[in-house]
Amino acid sequence: MPRIQAESNAAQRALTQRRILDAFGELLFTRGLPGLTMTDVARQAGVGRTAVYNYYADMEELLIGYALDETGRFLADLKTELNALENPIDRLAVYIRAQVEDLSRRHLPPGPAMRAVLSPSSFAKLGDHVGELNALLTQILRDAMAEGYLPRADVDELVRLVHGSLTASADRGRGEDGAADDDDAERRTAATVRFIQLGVGARFDAEGRPVRR
Repeated sequence: MPRIQAESNAAQRALTQRRILDAFGELLFTRGLPGLTMTDVARQAGVGRTAVYNYYADMEELLIGYALDETGRFLADLKTELNALENPIDRLAVYIRAQVEDLSRRHLPPGPAMRAVLSPSSFAKLGDHVGELNALLTQILRDAMAEGYLPRADVDELVRLVHGSLTASADRGRGEDGAADDDDAERRTAATVRFIQLGVGARFDAEGRPVRR
């Protein structure tokens, strides 16, 4: 591995940490979490094992660091996309599509598995990001109701139903090896977007544009 070059100690540390997190993600994808060690991560990252311990005390801390990094970047990208749109039904489509694609390709173990390998305090840290996602979807639905694009309904219940549909859709999209079939992925995602939009009460004109009820 080439030596990491950076303009300052802070930049050097950031680059090393990024390399460690990327290496951990690659190993999660190719090998899975069981049996994974800090030595494996160090070797994959091209750094010494001590360097990994300089950032993360153990595998649990590394896992939670990776999870927070992944979800943090996902949220930032999603918010940027949502802020570029005015129509709440279009924002709902972006939210659904982003969630389906993320759930279908993510390297992290599912929620129950994460709870089994993390301490309660570490698992609770992930809840902050789940809460942010809930808040985004809640605001989209409230805006759609306020603007007349959706009928008035229990928003909290709709949020639960939408997320349940997203999880089920992502599970159906994985093949036997856990990956989605590229030939069907776009069709399946588009169908999921429209299914959920219609399910919460959205209506469209003949050209597929959202209309007020």
